[in-house]
Amino acid sequence: MDSYDVIVIGSGPAGYVCAIRAAQLGLKTAIVERDQLGGICLNWGCIPTKALLRSSEIWHLMHRLGEFGFSADNFKFDLAKIVERSRKVSKQLSNGVAFLMKKHKIAVISGEAKMAGNGKIAVAKDDKTTEYGAKNIVLATGARARTLPGLEPDGKLIWTYREAMVPPTFPKSLLVVGSGAIGIEFASFYRTLGSDVTVVEVLDRVLPVEDEEISQFAHKAFVKQGMKIRVGTTVERLEKGADNVTAILKTKDGKTEAPTVDRVILAIGIVGNTENNGFERAGIKVEKTHVVADKWGATGVQGIWAIGDLVGPPWLAHKGMHEGVIVAERIAGVKGVHPLNTANVPGCTYCWPQVASVGLTEAAAKQAGRKIRVGRFPFVGNGKAIALGEPEGLVKTVFDAETGEVLGAHMVGAEVTELIQGYVVAKTGELTDAELGSTIFPHPTLSEMMHEAVLAADGRALHI
Repeated sequence: MDSYDVIVIGSGPAGYVCAIRAAQLGLKTAIVERDQLGGICLNWGCIPTKALLRSSEIWHLMHRLGEFGFSADNFKFDLAKIVERSRKVSKQLSNGVAFLMKKHKIAVISGEAKMAGNGKIAVAKDDKTTEYGAKNIVLATGARARTLPGLEPDGKLIWTYREAMVPPTFPKSLLVVGSGAIGIEFASFYRTLGSDVTVVEVLDRVLPVEDEEISQFAHKAFVKQGMKIRVGTTVERLEKGADNVTAILKTKDGKTEAPTVDRVILAIGIVGNTENNGFERAGIKVEKTHVVADKWGATGVQGIWAIGDLVGPPWLAHKGMHEGVIVAERIAGVKGVHPLNTANVPGCTYCWPQVASVGLTEAAAKQAGRKIRVGRFPFVGNGKAIALGEPEGLVKTVFDAETGEVLGAHMVGAEVTELIQGYVVAKTGELTDAELGSTIFPHPTLSEMMHEAVLAADGRALHI
């Protein structure tokens, strides 16, 4: 039986990063994957969706050629080629993970793993089961799309993210159930390419985890683009026709609506992959489909750790990667390792306009009893945004009124998913509004809005 210092089960961002860091620290490491290296993120999530959204962004810009001094006639898109490019991007990155495994001398074990007790796992592949031993086992089995009774996907008329990424034909009309990041990104992609899109959200606003002011701004932008938004609404059931679906919708006040659409995309959350792998038999605690782990990724069972989407929110690749590094360094005995601080984990949604945030919303800061100062700066006050033809957006900052601590930052507009990292660095480095206010930001850049939103919290904004 082959034995290792570390075996990682699952090769998504959390798993493969954990394996790389463990190998860098001199630990004999293996990784087990039942499907494709890179997991959902690289193959069916973060990366291929961004490739699709890039295509829709180009399509959007083509319809604005006149603004920039260009003209063209009869341009069109080829859905098959858009999807093909997305899949090629995904394959390139999956191959990149394989290269990294080889570079770091990490053994790649293909198959489905189960806990086998006493520091062992059993990996099944092609009717053959092989046991492996490890001093440390890291669970990184990820998560999958949640389904609800009456809203089950069938892969043809009712899609999850997988089918939505590889449509055989373009749906002229579409219902998206759920307005979190996944739902809104698909809604944005299909709407921009011309589909008649309706988004249904059970809560009272779209992008409900975001700051309320940002949600409202995004909502107005989506409606302006032609999206139909139904908040405070549930999908009672889906009635499938020969090549369409009728959705029975019900609002909180009892009103009903029954739109018929070509296709439905379900984006109602995710559940952890905890079944049929012997977790609970091994003494690992599972709650609400997620493995329970402490701030270090420890499960409470000696030598067994858990990271990534498997351990719960925020369900973000970069959060999982960070957890993977923490666990590898804890296993190796690295000194000075800090546990994950979820308050410093940024969130990004790549719709149009983009949305990004870190830390507390204004409402959450108030609910926590903090005395706050809030700064806002609109894109229309920024020279670079105007030059880019992207004058619609908002940057918002939330500070502790007494200490100047950065409590949160929230953005909507062009390229904010790139800008947010500036506030993440500031928050992680515990910079204050005074320190950020005295920082020089280059001109002309979109990042100047971040400076102005800091100054605005002190009533010192220069360009509004």
